[in-house]
This record gives sequence, C-alpha cells and structure tokens, in this order.
Amino acid sequence: MKVLVTDPLLPEGLEILKKAGLEVEERVGLSPEELKEAIREADGIIIRSGTKLTAEIIEAAERLKVIARAGTGLDNVDLEAASRRGIVVMNCPGGNTNSAAEHTLALMFAMARNVPQAMASLKAGRWERKKFLGRELMGKTLGIIGLGRIGSVVAERAQGLKMKVIAYDPYVTPERASEMGVELVSLDELYARSDIITVHVPLMKETYHLLNAESFAKMKDGVLVINCARGGIVDERALYEAMKSGKVAGAALDVFEKEPPDPDHPLFSLENFVCTPHLGASTLEAQKNVAVAAASQVVDFLVHGVVRNAVNMPSVSAEALKVLKPYLVLAEKLGAMQAQLAEGPITEVSIVYQGEVSRLDTAPLTMALLKGLLSRALREDVNYVNALYRARERGIKILESKTETAEDFLNLIGVTVKFKGGENYLAGTIFGKMEPRIVRINDFQLDALPQGHMLYIHNDDRPGVIGLIGVTLGEAGLNISRMHVGQEPEKRRNVILLSVDQAPSEEVLSALRNLPHVHSVKALEL
Repeated sequence: MKVLVTDPLLPEGLEILKKAGLEVEERVGLSPEELKEAIREADGIIIRSGTKLTAEIIEAAERLKVIARAGTGLDNVDLEAASRRGIVVMNCPGGNTNSAAEHTLALMFAMARNVPQAMASLKAGRWERKKFLGRELMGKTLGIIGLGRIGSVVAERAQGLKMKVIAYDPYVTPERASEMGVELVSLDELYARSDIITVHVPLMKETYHLLNAESFAKMKDGVLVINCARGGIVDERALYEAMKSGKVAGAALDVFEKEPPDPDHPLFSLENFVCTPHLGASTLEAQKNVAVAAASQVVDFLVHGVVRNAVNMPSVSAEALKVLKPYLVLAEKLGAMQAQLAEGPITEVSIVYQGEVSRLDTAPLTMALLKGLLSRALREDVNYVNALYRARERGIKILESKTETAEDFLNLIGVTVKFKGGENYLAGTIFGKMEPRIVRINDFQLDALPQGHMLYIHNDDRPGVIGLIGVTLGEAGLNISRMHVGQEPEKRRNVILLSVDQAPSEEVLSALRNLPHVHSVKALEL
C-alpha cells in the first residue's frame, strides 16, 4: 500500500511508515492538478497546512482510505467529501499545544517590550532607548477567548507571570474555570477589562471576524491583541483602523485570513504591529510529535485496522461499525442539537439507552453524542477518541444508563442536558434499519429527520401565526421542506420544528422573532 506525503514531514515519521512495509512517496509543493494525479493511486495521505484537499481532489482519489493531518487544524480538508467517500480523516490533537501556547507568550513579550522594533532600530544604526518604553506583564489582566487545549495552557503560564487571567468560553463551566484559577466572564466584560486579549478558538461561522470594529470599540484604550489561532478570526481591516486611531496600542498576528498575505498588507505599514508567518506549531519538538503521531496512526489503520484520533468515525472494528453506524449518526445528531438548544454552559449530560440499542456496545455511541455536543465549540479538536476527556475537562458530568424496555419504540436514545438555568430532553430512534429520527423535544412529541437547516420556534397557539411564519420565510426565498407542530396545552403554546432549504440569515431570524405571538426562534444546523 502507498502513502503519499505532500507536506514536509520529519524523518522520524517517514521511517515509521517504511518500517511497517508501506510504500512512501514524498511529493511536496504539488499544484492542485498534480495533486489530483498523485493521489489517484494512494491508499493514505499525510498532510500539514500547505496541502488543500478539496472535494474535487478527494473525488480523484480512487483508492484513498485515510487522510492524516500532522497537526490539529482540518480547515484545509473537505470533511464532508471525505466522509461521503468513506475515507477516515485523522488529526493529531495535542501534539503542538505547548508550541502554540509558548508562541502566544513570545508575541506577548515582543509587543510589551517592543523587541522587533528596537532590534530593527539598533540594526539600522540608531540607539533609541527612550523611544521604546515598554510595559510589564505582571499585574496586567489577560483576556483569553477560548479556554480549550491551548487557551488553558496560556492561562497557566500567564498565572506564572503573576497576571490576572479572565476568559470567555460558553462551553466551560464556572466551576471548571475556578479550578484553573481563571475568572469566567462575558465577552463584553472581557473586552472592557483586559489589558491584553488573545484568541484560541477554531475558525467557524460563529467566530469569523469575531474581533471586528464593534469589538475593538468595546476594548480598553491601549489594549494589546494577539491571534495565534486561525486567520479570519480577526477582521484585519478593522484591526488596522483601531491601531491607526490608537485604540489598539499593539497587535501580534501569527495567522492571516489570506496566507501568505499580500506584501502591501496595510498592517505591515504600522510600527506597532508584530507578525510571524504561521509559526505557532513550528518547533522541532512539535513537528517531531505530530510526524510520529500521524505516521503511527496511518500504520495502525492501514496495517492493523485500528482507528485512532479519527474525526469522522469512532474507534471500533469494521464488523461492529456496520451494526452501530445508524445509532452513531443518531447519537451525534442528538448531541449537536442539544448543544444548540442549551441556553448556557452545559453542566451535566444524562444518556439513557432503551430497548435493542441497550444490548449493543454503547461506549462509541456516548463518544459520538459528546462529539456532536462539543464540536461547535472545539471543531477539529474533538473526536471519538477524546470526546469524553474533553467533556470532563470542561467540568461536564456524564451519566449513562441502560434499560431493555422502551415503551413505544424498539430502541430509543434519550438525552437530558442540564445547563445554567435549565435543562432540555431529546429522544431519538432508528426507523427501519438506517433512518435516524427525533421523536421528542421536552414534552413535544414528533417524528423529525435531523438533517440540514432547521428552525425551532415557540409561539402562542393562535390562528394565523403559522401562516405568518410561512409567509416570512417565503418572502425571504426559503422553502419549507418539512414541518412538525406540537402543542403545550397548559401554556397555550405551539412548538414548531421545520426544515428549510438554506440557512436563514440573521435578518430572517430577526423578522421571525418580531412576528406577533412568536416567543423564540432558534436556528439549528444538523
């Protein structure tokens, strides 16, 4: 079997592949057309951030069984296309955690003490001690957006510098943050109180341009801003304007929305701007860690049939997977839906397996459910292997029970999620042999296919309200493909779950919320 390596990989990783008897083909720096040709005969491929595996390229892979990312981020892989083809996608979470955290601190020190600017001045023959007056980090307030794997290490190191650490992360409970010595605050409070702000969140729809003109306006005058996470989280044009006005005293970016950035990027003209070319994971130790991990995982899968750190399938045998697959899909959908319905940080997840499903190995199902629950927050950093660990890391209590009886169905997975201020109950089943269905949301009984763009609406039980909802969606060009309506008689309210053919915009959601007798509208992505 052949493994294609299209980004630089240290010799330690290559040697593991060769010792396992795999044919290794190194082809670094391929064009998209060259990659399409090279991947055609590959059984596995190992990449870093340089290779873009689009749907078109994946479709050209006739024998490909596994994609391994020697690193964490998977924004350069079309996961849907890979999953559709049955290709396992793996990453190496944790391999570059320390490296990325240390680089964040390096940029923080560089900004605080004007290291790059002072060095350039001295090399140009000037001695300008008074010009480069710095600031101490001790006693300053560091605001961390995203208290996950890397953010928590940054918090720990910053506390060693005697900094006050506050953080915003809606998926971390106050109790867990308290254990870390971190004060959990709202995003607006973080902006208002922080002397230095660093972001450690994945790039997704909700975090794109998270730091924008509105965000900068809420920050302290003279704030320092750092981004070692993903390009696109910071609106670079808005950052430039905030720095020009003096609102932001300094900024350091290791990542850019377009990489490499244009040579005439406006930020490059600012003396108080510090930058590096995506070096967060570029240490010898980190590169060795991810090279060995990626190669070992590919060998385990291709040679021994063992799956580790997969982001699109659980770690189970091929035989067991055939039986579990529909339940895995259902469990992950239940988790994803619960994450979107929760009104605050989740503190407890209680799962009950009823009927036929209770006689199966439910451990992978629990992992799938937790992966769905956490994926919106952690994206590529959560998979079927580490989902339970990531949940416990965030202080989420996990309860699981089984019963061989299910009142109305042959099998049922019921999930109760508790969060600050309330709880939600969801239940799902399998129709036939393969089709997942949501059959209950709290007291609302239904039969819904958990798929695509959905809207969850609470409204008064009055004539004409459903019609107004339909008209509003129709005027916005959204087609309703399925609708389920239930009643809450004691509250004289309806609960509506409907599917639409495209994601509703914020304007559409606002219009729905402003309709008479509509109490709440939530957009769900499944």
